[in-house]
Amino acid sequence: MNAQRVLIETQSAEETERLGHSLAQMLPRGAVVALRGELAAGKTCLVRGMASFFAPGELVTSPTFTLVNEYGATIKFYHMDLYRLTDVREIADLGYEELFDPDGVCAIEWADRAENLLPQRRVDVTLEHAGQDRRRVTVANYGVLTEGWVDILTRLPLS
Repeated sequence: MNAQRVLIETQSAEETERLGHSLAQMLPRGAVVALRGELAAGKTCLVRGMASFFAPGELVTSPTFTLVNEYGATIKFYHMDLYRLTDVREIADLGYEELFDPDGVCAIEWADRAENLLPQRRVDVTLEHAGQDRRRVTVANYGVLTEGWVDILTRLPLS
């Protein structure tokens, strides 16, 4: 499946969070967002912004030790962090399929560790350091986001 891609540069952690919040507004129920990037590339910042849409006011932390955090009431937002997992069988043992809830949204940090388990229909987000607090964020849509999503994301007032 071919993806439509867009590259966005953020200038701060706050802008990366705002981008995550805006992206979350476009995600339909059942969406899976696969996040990739080096340590401290901004994955958790982006997810914190996404969670602020689904669960305003809730404290959002990285589930590095718990592996999965759940937020929200009306639409459940699942935040997985696979950093500590080394074997795809560990991920399968988590019951990850249940987190691909047709009525919720799931964001997966370190998604490359579960590449073969990810649904084909998803949004991939790759974050890269671009010097100081700046980040290059590539969003690739594999059949999840509706028409016009590129225009919306590229016209966002992030600052």
